Amino acid sequence: MSLEKKDFVEIEFTGKIKDGEIFDSNIREDVAKLHEGHTHPIETKPFVFCLGEGMFLQAIDDFLIGKPDTPETYEIALSPENAFGKRDTKLIQMIPLKIFIQSKLNPSIGAMFNFDGKIAKVLAVSGGRVMVDFNNPLAGKDVVYKIRILRKIDKLAEKVKSFIEFLFKRDLKFEIKDNKIILEVEKPAVDFVKLFSEKFKDLFGLELEIKEVELKELIEHVHNHE
Repeated sequence: MSLEKKDFVEIEFTGKIKDGEIFDSNIREDVAKLHEGHTHPIETKPFVFCLGEGMFLQAIDDFLIGKPDTPETYEIALSPENAFGKRDTKLIQMIPLKIFIQSKLNPSIGAMFNFDGKIAKVLAVSGGRVMVDFNNPLAGKDVVYKIRILRKIDKLAEKVKSFIEFLFKRDLKFEIKDNKIILEVEKPAVDFVKLFSEKFKDLFGLELEIKEVELKELIEHVHNHE
């Protein structure tokens, strides 16, 4: 069988700049190279995503759709246009130094800062101005991905679990019952989670029902799964 759009697949991957420098991976040996010199334990696990749903680079989705759904390894070379885009000089901007000072930040060259959700790198500090670059650090670079398809995921519960972890970066308790996905969410996050109701329905053909719980219950649930 061939992989199709909306199929969930589990993969191992490593992304490299064309010259060989690793920038992303979930393979232990390559992650160790990426974090060389760090002493903290390295944890890796396969990445699960849904094809054609913006969970990975579109060019990777396009490449994998139509491929056999059996274990296989591919090497995919991508131009900047198909990877992280070309560099845009309009995204290099001058910001008054006082903005950093007011926030008690030191804009040293090479430092990275978050401006309303947009990451920028400091290129230069001159007088009362700071030159920052909002381009993706990989913009303008040719990259190569080595991807190994481990398996296509068929179980609905596993698909839902992986999608929840992708969206919310954590494990939330849920059950599938009466054509619904019943998801336990603490009160402060309810409105945010509701924003994804249509996406759950589109992917799984099920209504999303939110069961509001106290934060303490969620902490206990996460603790029990550690």
